[in-house]
Amino acid sequence: MMSEQSIISNKEYQQWLKHLIEEIDRQRLKAVMQLNAATLQHYWWLGNDIIRMQKEQGWGAKVIDQLSCDLQKQYSGDSGYSVRNLKYMRQFAAEYPDFPFVQVSLAQLQKLSVLQSRLDKFTISADGRFVQVPLAQITWYHHISMMSKIKDNALRAFYMTEAAIQGWSRDMMMMQIDGEYYKKARPLPNNFEITLPPVNSDMAKAAFKDPYNLGFVDMTKVKQELDLEAQLAERVTDFLLELGRGFAYIGHQFPLTIAGEESKVDLLMYHTRLHCYVAIELKVVDFKPEFLSKLNYYISAIDDLVKMPEDNPTIGLLLCRTKNNTKVEYALRGMTQPLGVAEYQTNKMIEDLKSELPSIDDLEQTLSDD
Repeated sequence: MMSEQSIISNKEYQQWLKHLIEEIDRQRLKAVMQLNAATLQHYWWLGNDIIRMQKEQGWGAKVIDQLSCDLQKQYSGDSGYSVRNLKYMRQFAAEYPDFPFVQVSLAQLQKLSVLQSRLDKFTISADGRFVQVPLAQITWYHHISMMSKIKDNALRAFYMTEAAIQGWSRDMMMMQIDGEYYKKARPLPNNFEITLPPVNSDMAKAAFKDPYNLGFVDMTKVKQELDLEAQLAERVTDFLLELGRGFAYIGHQFPLTIAGEESKVDLLMYHTRLHCYVAIELKVVDFKPEFLSKLNYYISAIDDLVKMPEDNPTIGLLLCRTKNNTKVEYALRGMTQPLGVAEYQTNKMIEDLKSELPSIDDLEQTLSDD
């Protein structure tokens, strides 16, 4: 009989456990998605039937009030049949006649470069003119919040897709809509295609974005990289929400002993879907090509010193204040490790105010002059 300790350290057991966890997560997610799809199907069917009966019988909006009253009597305690929700169901059915998809023309998608990068995830219509985006990617509460805010189906398809990929809550999605995220989001400059297997490369492209919104950071307190890093570590929940679904925090100033000397990675993450470590380097200045060489070096060390055999290759993410994509493209050429470069955005109003305020030195000088 194997002891408990020997089982825990057994390679075959660890691989089996990893497989079980992946399969359990997959099955649990599948069950949640099936329940969500069934809920949307039920609401769409009911909304569609309301439309049908109103047309056939010439009934007005008052029939919804009566129907709500009768359904709530029959199914006591079920708030899903409120007047407000029944009206949402009717609107949902009217606006998405091709349920369970929203159909978007390829011509419309050309206006949204980020959504174009997701095309391989969608079904193309038989005539090749439309992309079919699944409605069940997001919940009913996502849908009813979006319907009143966005009228364009291409934009709706974009936010449905991003919300699903990034793991946005309903509130996070609405914040991104209010902030016109679609105007800012763009594919992350990277070298994933030449440094990762095709499946891993596609998943990595979907997992990262550009730019990242760090509006929760107080930039008046940021003078150097360590200040920014400390705030991200302190507000790690906000940072993880912005990074998106799958990221887990390992630590900051993560030590690597290389040839007897200690180096430190700004932030180390693990991505539970990509099954790899993610090394993040932070810069409070514009992009410089030499930043990538240092990150490439760290990734090599993490792969040798930290990564386990069952982990996929480590990915590096460089976050800069601003960047020129042409310079990034040249700098990525010849890099051996998977790397991506993104900008981060902060609260512009606070930064503008900061630039207008006198420094501590200026105030002290003014006081001494007085």
